[in-house]
Amino acid sequence: MDFNDLVRLYEDTKKEYGDKAYRYISKILSKAKERHLKDFAGGDHEQSWRAFKGKNLEKLIEYIIVSEIKELGLQIINGNTLEKSLDSNLSDELSKVKRNLLINYGEFGCHLPDIDIIVYNPKDSKVIAVLSIKVTLRERIAQTGYWKIKLSLSNLTKDIKVYFITLDEDQTLKNKEKKGRAIVEMDTDGGYVLSENYIEESDKVKTFDKFIEDLKKVIDAR
Repeated sequence: MDFNDLVRLYEDTKKEYGDKAYRYISKILSKAKERHLKDFAGGDHEQSWRAFKGKNLEKLIEYIIVSEIKELGLQIINGNTLEKSLDSNLSDELSKVKRNLLINYGEFGCHLPDIDIIVYNPKDSKVIAVLSIKVTLRERIAQTGYWKIKLSLSNLTKDIKVYFITLDEDQTLKNKEKKGRAIVEMDTDGGYVLSENYIEESDKVKTFDKFIEDLKKVIDAR
């Protein structure tokens, strides 16, 4: 089981459900887990699966949105790729993207926020938005809120939108009184849910199909 197998499962689901296929990502991952188990030869399948699921959920979201992002005249790059690449190995464009995202910690240096996907304008390398992608909110929502606060403190990074994209498998966003939902509402620029479950939407919390339209509004407002 590899990422290409996951894409094929998604494309099969897309044939059946069209632009609502995003709602069935959890089911797609359940099927993928069965195949992953058949191929697994180690001692702790659950640990191996969790790592596979987290890494490949990021890649699947990137796969789903990349063509629409490019239609907007923007580009995306994986945050881990930018973090681990030496500056000397980056193009001029990506070197500028990295500089435009750095957070200054004074005597402790400048560091990139821990995010999964970066959306930027290739014309000037300005970062439009950063995305944190997780299966559940408890995995990193407080940290995402922290990065939003840190980015807002600098004139160079204050306009960068910080979004959280989740399967919400623990249904934290379903309940407005839960801490996770409060953090999304108050300390991020929005959360987008890929789920069959009903979600009470707000200006900040929405189903995933509204993400690109909201990104268009951000671009139009600049």
